[in-house]
Amino acid sequence: MVKRKSLTGDYCPSARSLDVIGDWWSLLIVRDAFDGLTRFGEFQKSLGIAKNILSERLKTLIARGILKAVPATDGGAHQEYHLTEMGRDLFPVMVALRKFGEAHLFAPGEPHSRLVERETGQAIQLEIRTSDGRAVDAKDAVILKVEEDGAA
Repeated sequence: MVKRKSLTGDYCPSARSLDVIGDWWSLLIVRDAFDGLTRFGEFQKSLGIAKNILSERLKTLIARGILKAVPATDGGAHQEYHLTEMGRDLFPVMVALRKFGEAHLFAPGEPHSRLVERETGQAIQLEIRTSDGRAVDAKDAVILKVEEDGAA
């Protein structure tokens, strides 16, 4: 098996973020955690993932600070997995992935899950704005690269 290259020292925030998240199983675990799943068996049933793979992904998400293991709320012997503050900060990422999928991966009228505000049932929107509040899209943005010596 090829050893995965670490991106922890990369100058690109996207690369470092992907190094923490790891893979699509991890993002699906995070998605399910946002949906309120907390127990190993719940994740396993929802994802249909092999137990050994799920166990490894949960350990990695804990080690990277995305999830924390806590004692079961019912006082049982098992543990639960909860999003940390760092994990909750992935919410806009998950919304952006949903919006991409809705726009490009479903036929018109094809049913799919919807993300809505819990209290009102209103659809959740995602907008990218400058620090002064103006809406922008990809054509309006540029990445300022860091030179190899670390200078911006």
